[in-house]
Amino acid sequence: MSGANVDSAEVEKFDRLAQDWWNPEGAFKTLHQINPLRLAYIRGYHPLTGARAADIGCGGGLLAEAMAHAGAQVTGIDLAESAIRVADEHARTAGLKVDYRVLPAEALAAQAPETFDVVSCMEMLEHVPDPVAVVAACAALCKPGGHVFFSTLNRHPKAFAFAILGAEYLLRLLPRGTHEYAKFIRPSELAAWGRAHGLEADNISGLHYNPVSGTHRLNDDPRVNYLMHLRKN
Repeated sequence: MSGANVDSAEVEKFDRLAQDWWNPEGAFKTLHQINPLRLAYIRGYHPLTGARAADIGCGGGLLAEAMAHAGAQVTGIDLAESAIRVADEHARTAGLKVDYRVLPAEALAAQAPETFDVVSCMEMLEHVPDPVAVVAACAALCKPGGHVFFSTLNRHPKAFAFAILGAEYLLRLLPRGTHEYAKFIRPSELAAWGRAHGLEADNISGLHYNPVSGTHRLNDDPRVNYLMHLRKN
């Protein structure tokens, strides 16, 4: 997509994996396992029944569909066309109405500013050339007083050891090459980008995942994966 904030190699990578999105034992097994936690984190700050929600970088629709099941009116966007087709087909099969679009975050922000009560952007910022532009778009999409949620990986040696060496090479929980350490984002950086666009971070929670048991929980250690909740001023 010409001019879009997109890494073509990243889009092609996820396009190749599109048919595996809804396989709970496939390439996205970890996302299936942590999806209930992500949903609970969002619902802890805003009820989803009747809310308007945007899921930025929705992939095959795991979180978007979960928010729709919880009663939200959901728009999901991604630049991987195959993933959007899979997401749309799965939602229709489940009898859910989710507005899926192949669209950059910046374009949706231009079309629908200050429209959404909840804006989520999970495991996406570390895959784009200009994450600050995505943060700005999420802020623009959010209603005043609304909620923005990010999930990403910290640029910390522990994240390199666990998320790349461990998850991709030793345990093979993710396809090799899924992540690039240089693109990981420190919480202080993400919070500063949010402040620059009218978002105030009020929670940063580490996400602890045990690959052996498949269990997961929030903790106070954000050195690997972390979730961040921000409010729009």
